[in-house]
Amino acid sequence: MRKLAILGSTGSIGTQALDVAAAHEGCFDIVALTCGRNTGLLSEQIKRFQPELVAVERQEDAHALSKEHPGLEVLYGEEGLVAAATCGCDMVLNSLMGMRGLVPTYRAIEAEKDIALANKETLVAGGALVMEAVRKHGVRLLPVDSEHSAIFQCLEGNRNREIKRILLTASGGPFRGYTRKQLSQVTLEQALHHPKWSMGKKITIDSATMMNKGLEVIEARWLFDVALKDIQILVHPQSIVHSAVEFADTSVIAQLGLPDMRIPISLALGYPERLPSENRGLDFFREGASLTFEEPDTEVFGCIRLAYEASEAGGSYPVVLNSANEVLVERFLAGKIRFIDIEKNLERILDAHNPTYNLTLEDVLNIDRRIRSEVL
Repeated sequence: MRKLAILGSTGSIGTQALDVAAAHEGCFDIVALTCGRNTGLLSEQIKRFQPELVAVERQEDAHALSKEHPGLEVLYGEEGLVAAATCGCDMVLNSLMGMRGLVPTYRAIEAEKDIALANKETLVAGGALVMEAVRKHGVRLLPVDSEHSAIFQCLEGNRNREIKRILLTASGGPFRGYTRKQLSQVTLEQALHHPKWSMGKKITIDSATMMNKGLEVIEARWLFDVALKDIQILVHPQSIVHSAVEFADTSVIAQLGLPDMRIPISLALGYPERLPSENRGLDFFREGASLTFEEPDTEVFGCIRLAYEASEAGGSYPVVLNSANEVLVERFLAGKIRFIDIEKNLERILDAHNPTYNLTLEDVLNIDRRIRSEVL
């Protein structure tokens, strides 16, 4: 029985992961759960899965949960996240949103826990540090993002074969085919309406700006040790081909499936086994009847270009890209800036940045804090 700690258990990935665990009774023991402020749902999860430890964002919520669940260890803040990530588990599913996922991931790796990673910011901001820690401590880091899970699956059995290209698919988001003028007029309601995936607000906005795909390029660079020039984005609006790998002989291996996050979640949690599912599979005569691919328009969706440039420049640039983007998305969600201002401000901030290199974990965290305060 695999012992799991789920960071972000009340979010989209976390709740689906618990669905997967519940569907395979006897395979998983949920030993730790964490959430931000959705303590009502967390309390229901505690009753169902009986974890040994939980952590929340605020001290007052921790006190309330302690009274509601006497005998349960309830922690809060970053210390709580780290405690959950380093407890007596075999694997940590990190489905936290944003930079707060970096430290618990790093500490879990140091504690020699396998990682199921659904927090792309961990590798965007701390890729070199995290992958070096993975090598040093000999743990598995299994991707949960559908695209990176697809690439991982395509590489199974092909680890020593030369890769020509990674083909990273993108739905194109709600504004595929828009012009710059049209982007300047979009509303928050439009930006939050993704045509294919049901996700949290932040990642949905990232998908609309296509920054999400830029961040995934950086993540793929670290996960699969490939050059940026060998990662190509394919806009694929049907979201059936989740990504592909082209090898040196020009053969392409792709992973296909319905747009259902339970597939990559179950693969990561059950690896190296594939957990059986009773969910409906892909109907090639219906969903697969017409699959199309387009080149992304980086003139309209400049966030893709900024992500490539920041990753190529290296050092502190990806940290700045990620931190500034998080704050700017929050400002857009709060109605303080326009949709198109996310990209415009990102470019301005990156142009003004004075980079540093050979970063430690503390360096990354300090840069993140400084950029957030400056953007605000």
